[in-house]
Amino acid sequence: MLQTSFSFQWTTITLAISIVTLLIVCALSGLAWRRSGFRVSVGLLELLRIAIVTVCVLLLNQPETVETFRPSEKPTVVVLGDQSLSMDTQDVGLEDSTSTPLLTRRRAAEPLMDAVTWESLSDKLDIVTTPFAAEDGGSHSNLYLALTQARDQYPNLRAVVMASDGDWNDGLPPVQAAQRLRQEQIPIFSVPLGSQTRLPDLDLLSFDVPTFAVAGKNVRLPFTIESSLPRDHNAQIELRISDGTVIKHQVRIAAMGRTSDAILWKPEAVGNYTLSLDVPAHPEERVTDNNRRETPIAVREEKLKVLVIESLPRWEYRYLRNALSRDPGVEVSCLLFHPGLNKVGGGNRDYIPAFPDALEELAQYDVVFLGDVGIEERQLTEEQCRLLKGLVEQQASGLVFMPGLKGYMMSLVGSPLDPLLPVVFDAAQPTGWGSRTPNHFALTELGRRSLLTKLADTQDENMQVWENLPGFQWHAPVVRAKAGTDVLAVHQESSNEYGRIPLLVTRTFGTGKVLFMGTDGAWRWRRGVEDLYHYRFWGQVVRWMAYQRNMAEGERVRFYYSPEQPQVRQTVALSANVMEKNGEPLSQGEVSARIVAPSGRTETVQMTSTGAEWGGFAGVFTAAEPGSHAVSIRCPQTGAELQTTLFVQGATLEQVGKPARPEVLEELSRVTRGKVLDGSDLTQIVKAIAEVPEPPAEIRRVQLWSHPLIAATLIILLSAFWIGRKMVGLI
Repeated sequence: MLQTSFSFQWTTITLAISIVTLLIVCALSGLAWRRSGFRVSVGLLELLRIAIVTVCVLLLNQPETVETFRPSEKPTVVVLGDQSLSMDTQDVGLEDSTSTPLLTRRRAAEPLMDAVTWESLSDKLDIVTTPFAAEDGGSHSNLYLALTQARDQYPNLRAVVMASDGDWNDGLPPVQAAQRLRQEQIPIFSVPLGSQTRLPDLDLLSFDVPTFAVAGKNVRLPFTIESSLPRDHNAQIELRISDGTVIKHQVRIAAMGRTSDAILWKPEAVGNYTLSLDVPAHPEERVTDNNRRETPIAVREEKLKVLVIESLPRWEYRYLRNALSRDPGVEVSCLLFHPGLNKVGGGNRDYIPAFPDALEELAQYDVVFLGDVGIEERQLTEEQCRLLKGLVEQQASGLVFMPGLKGYMMSLVGSPLDPLLPVVFDAAQPTGWGSRTPNHFALTELGRRSLLTKLADTQDENMQVWENLPGFQWHAPVVRAKAGTDVLAVHQESSNEYGRIPLLVTRTFGTGKVLFMGTDGAWRWRRGVEDLYHYRFWGQVVRWMAYQRNMAEGERVRFYYSPEQPQVRQTVALSANVMEKNGEPLSQGEVSARIVAPSGRTETVQMTSTGAEWGGFAGVFTAAEPGSHAVSIRCPQTGAELQTTLFVQGATLEQVGKPARPEVLEELSRVTRGKVLDGSDLTQIVKAIAEVPEPPAEIRRVQLWSHPLIAATLIILLSAFWIGRKMVGLI
C-alpha cells in the first residue's frame, strides 16, 4: 500500500526571506509595467519574472514529496525445527526435579511444528513451519543455511523461531546469518532443547584395526572408550570375528574420562574378516548405540623382501641375517662388501653378486638394512645412494641405518642419503665410543608407547624387559637427533649439551620410513633367551616399515595411503606406484583413483606424478563419511587396474547423547535483539510472537529542490524571460 504527501522543509528565516523577496519583486514588476504605459507584452514579461522568482522562493524552502510504502500482505514468521540426529537424545526434563518422563529433543519440538499451536495468530501473521537438517538422515546440522534460506524464501519475513539443541557441525557460523537479520530488524526467538549435562554413556570412540594382518602373526587392535559415568567400573569387552571366534578382554573403564587399551588377535587362516568390538552396557547407561564398532580386515600370507648391505660380517650382521632368514614371512638378500674378498657377495644362496642398479630390481625390496658401509672404494656410489633415497621417498620402502666400528657411515654425510639420516654425527669421533662395562638403553616416553619397542605384552613387563636386556659396549658418535624425528630410546648414562645420546630414532621421509640403531649389540639380547627378544624386535621393525607399501598390491600397481587409519573429515594422502608391462616404473602417464563411499557417492581423484623415475603418483582425498570405501586405481597407458578398499574410522557428525549447546541459540537471539524462550511454555512463546511490532513503513523522499527536472525547468523559464525582453525591445 502506497501513500504520497507533499511538504516543505522551511525555517523562519527562509520563510521571511521568501515573503520579503516576493513582495519586492511584485512591487518592482508593477512599477515597471506602469512605466511602460501598461503594455500587454511588458505585463506578460513581468508576470513571467514573478513566476521565476516564485519558483526560486519555493525551492529555497526545500519542497519534497514523501512516499510511504506499507506491505499489503501479512508478515511471515518462520518456525525452524531441528531434525538432526542429535535431536533424538532423550534428555529434555533431565534437570527437572519432578518425576516426569524424559522426552527426546525431537519430541519436545513437535508442538512448535504443529499448525494448531499458531492458530490464534493466523489473522495477523502467516506462520510457516519448516524442518531443517533432515537431509542425509540428519547426519549434518547447518544452522547458518537454515536461517539464510528462511530469509531468502520469504521477503516479508518478520521474525524467526528456532527450536534446536544448538549443535551445528556444518556450514558457516550461524551468528553470521544472525548479523544479516539484525541489519534487517528481523529478531530470532530461540527455543533451546536438551540438557547441558551429558547423559550417562559409554562411547567406543575408536577401534583402530590395520588394513591387513598376516596369518599366524599376532595383530594388536587398539581401542578407546570414553565414559561419562560417575564411577570407575570393570567391563568384559568382546571381540567377535566373522569366523565365529570370540575373544574376551577385561578392562577397567575410568569415570568421566577416556580409557585406551588393546586386544591381541592371532589370525590362523587367510581371508577377509569383519571384526566387531562390543562394550557391554552399564545399568546406568542411557545411550547404547555407540557401544559397538565393526571394521573389515584382510588376512594374507606374508612375503617381505629385505636387502641387507654390510662391509664386514660382524656379529650384529650375522645374527640379523639369521633372524631374517628364519622368518617364514621374510625373503632376505645380502650384499657383503668384505675388503678381504676379491668380489662382492658370499657363498650362500641368500647373497646377491652386486647392488641392484636397475630400478625394477631395487623396487622389489620392502626394507633395506644399511650396515657399516658408506661411499668408499668398493662400497656404495653416489648414484646408488641416490637410488636408495628414491626407493624410500617414492616407493614407501624402509631404510635401517646400523653404523659400526669402522665408521664408514660417516661418509654418507653430504651424500644423497644425508637428508634421510635422523641424527647428527660427531665428526671428531668417527669410530664411535666404546666402554669396558656394558651400557643399557633407556626408553623415552614415546618409546614406551611404540610398537617397535614392545617386547612384552604389558607396559610394565615391557619396561622390565628393556631394563634387564644385556648391555652394549659400543655406540655410534651421535651428537643429537634431527628436528622432525622420533627418539624411542637414549643412552642410559651418556649425555651432552643436547641431553642424553639418542640411540634408537625413527622418522618419515617421503612415503617411507627410516630407523637408526646406534649400537651394534642387539645380537646380545639372545643371551639366555635365544631368539625371544632379538627376533621379535627385528621382525617388528621389518613389518612396521613394510606395512604401508603393502596395503594393496596388484600385478603392476601398488597403492597405499596415510594415515593408516583415517578418520572422518581427515585429509588422506593417496600414493601409487605404477609399472610398465616390462616391469619398469611408468615415466609418463595418467593415474586416477575412483572412490565410492558407503552411501554410493563417487569421487574421482586425478593423481599427479611425484617422480617419473620411480613411477610415483600422489593425490589427496577427504572422507566425508565413515565406513568402507571402494577404491579403483586405473592407468589407461598401461591398462593396469587395482581394486581395493579404504576403511574410514569415526562416527557421523551428529551423535545422540551429546550435551546441548544453548549458548549458540542465546547468541543468535542476543545479536538480533530477540528472546530466549522456554520450550515447555507454549503460551509464552505464542504471546512473544504476537507482541512482535509491525514492521516500520518504508519511506522514500523525493527532494524537488535538488531534482534535475526542476533545474531544467528553471533554466527554460530564464531563457524565455531573456528572449521576451529581447523581442519587446528592452534589451
